[in-house]
Amino acid sequence: MNRTLEHILPRVQKPARYTGGEYNAVIKDRSRVDTRVALCFPDTYEIGMSNLGIRILYGVVNQMDGVWCERVFAPWGDMEEEMRRESIPLYGLESGDSIADFDIIGFSLGYEMAYTNVLNMLDLAGLPLRSAERTGLSPLVIAGGTCAFNAEPMAPFIDIFSLGEGEEVTVELVNLYRKAKEECWTKEELLIAAAQIPGLYVPSLYEVSYHDDGTVSAITPTHGAPATVTKRIVQDLDKSYFPTAPIVPSTEIVHDRVMLEVFRGCIRGCRFCQAGYAYRPVRSKSAGVLVRQGIESCQNSGYQEMTLSSLSTSDYRYLLDLCDGLQSWCDPNGVNLSLPSLRADNFSWSLMERLQHGRKSGLTFAPEAGTQRLRDVINKNVTEEDILSFCRTAFAGGWSTVKLYFMLGLPTETDEDVLGIADLAEKVYRIWREVTPNRSRGVKITVSTAFFVPKPHTAFQWEAQISRAEYERRVKLLRDHIRNRAIVYRWHDPETSLLEAVFARGDRRMAEVLECAWRKGAKLDTWNEYFDYGRWQEAFADCGVDPDFYAARVRDKEELLPWSVTSVGVRPAFLWREREQAYKAAITPDCRRQCTRCGADQLNPGSVCDAK
Repeated sequence: MNRTLEHILPRVQKPARYTGGEYNAVIKDRSRVDTRVALCFPDTYEIGMSNLGIRILYGVVNQMDGVWCERVFAPWGDMEEEMRRESIPLYGLESGDSIADFDIIGFSLGYEMAYTNVLNMLDLAGLPLRSAERTGLSPLVIAGGTCAFNAEPMAPFIDIFSLGEGEEVTVELVNLYRKAKEECWTKEELLIAAAQIPGLYVPSLYEVSYHDDGTVSAITPTHGAPATVTKRIVQDLDKSYFPTAPIVPSTEIVHDRVMLEVFRGCIRGCRFCQAGYAYRPVRSKSAGVLVRQGIESCQNSGYQEMTLSSLSTSDYRYLLDLCDGLQSWCDPNGVNLSLPSLRADNFSWSLMERLQHGRKSGLTFAPEAGTQRLRDVINKNVTEEDILSFCRTAFAGGWSTVKLYFMLGLPTETDEDVLGIADLAEKVYRIWREVTPNRSRGVKITVSTAFFVPKPHTAFQWEAQISRAEYERRVKLLRDHIRNRAIVYRWHDPETSLLEAVFARGDRRMAEVLECAWRKGAKLDTWNEYFDYGRWQEAFADCGVDPDFYAARVRDKEELLPWSVTSVGVRPAFLWREREQAYKAAITPDCRRQCTRCGADQLNPGSVCDAK
């Protein structure tokens, strides 16, 4: 650590965020490294260190001989102020070196509201924000994550986007860069070559034109770039890298535990869920591999808690065997095993008995909608009977805390659907009174509602988001109908969801708004302490952009969508058919019952969807 840094750390909150030196961090000899990679997460240390994708990519890249990957997180405001005052550039935690001197700078984009942090981190590194202004081969600025499936709002700032899972394609890109560096290629030569690697989208190689009404008229590839860039997936998860020696953070983080990824993808077909489509097809790990990885991760880190990670953990075919295998080691070693992402339609007594071994931290379930009609519209594939049976099993087993998640503003939602949320919560309370073995402990039922955001590459990508005023009316309607003191109601603020909808379906013109808002001081927008909606309203006005054009407008089937150059492997015709099914409130069976022919199983030659 340099002396200036030592001088300023006592003046900032949580200085351990900025020191590095954690157990299991990778330190390499600079003299034996020819390529340096900065793995950047555009949020604070506590959030970024909780991200399993960051942990995986960190290990994958550091396995490469001659390559050193370091972690970089967005500093909190007090630290940024000190860094700017003392002219300390953004640095890698492992070495303390400025990332401006690295070869590759990679950002993980999982949430649209982190975009301003990307710009802020580039500026803290002393680098031009726009790709066109960074003319040299290095540093090459790349990005991946779920948001890369509509890369357009960030396209002017990023050199290359990586679509899908990064374990294999990141290695290919790093090796291409090493070749370019050794042979003294220009940046343009590198970008043209990178566009030929499946899964890599180079936005500067595409020309976008617009109709007079503001919609996209054409997206034209140049220099031999492909017309469509399709995501990459890892087929065999048993053989792919998993970090069994995770870095042990030096300060408390959000998910301070071993996270064991059981499978990727989802057998369900929830029509609103971008992750459900983006991570298809379903690919599972074997229970034996998971048991070994879980035990090794605990032994190598000292963690006393392990959680099973996936989009829907209770859909894992071998869950009971996995729990038995893990608990035979966890119980005598004092390690708690937890299972988030449970489904109401397959939460069984036998599963609950296994969960009884650990502390009862509360159970979470997402019905998403308050009535069966609306649950059918979104293809949730769960009934009220499933939900109440889930709660009956949990309450009878001694649980007294349940969280229920819903969305407001879903397509076709009516006031009856909104009030159905209150009715369902009341029924859950009555179930508790009927079956709980200990009424004296009381019960806490938390109802949380989020503001629905239509996302690209989903069946609802064509839909309009309801207005802020209408969302707030529905919040009040629901709040006024929840009168039971045992039921706590929490709702998401509308402003960030409105912006999320704008950027989720925005085009390249949104980059002007983004940069304008950042120059007005927008940063750390995921945190209430820093978010200021007024800045964004000013930025939209200054740039002459109407946010409703992106958020509150229904798209026609024929409209060319800004993200049509990227593909998650699911056919657009399938998504449109699912939209039509939604308006009929018609159910599409889950992938395990019937293959829906969505196209994702054809991503890799010879690939197999485990859902079949």
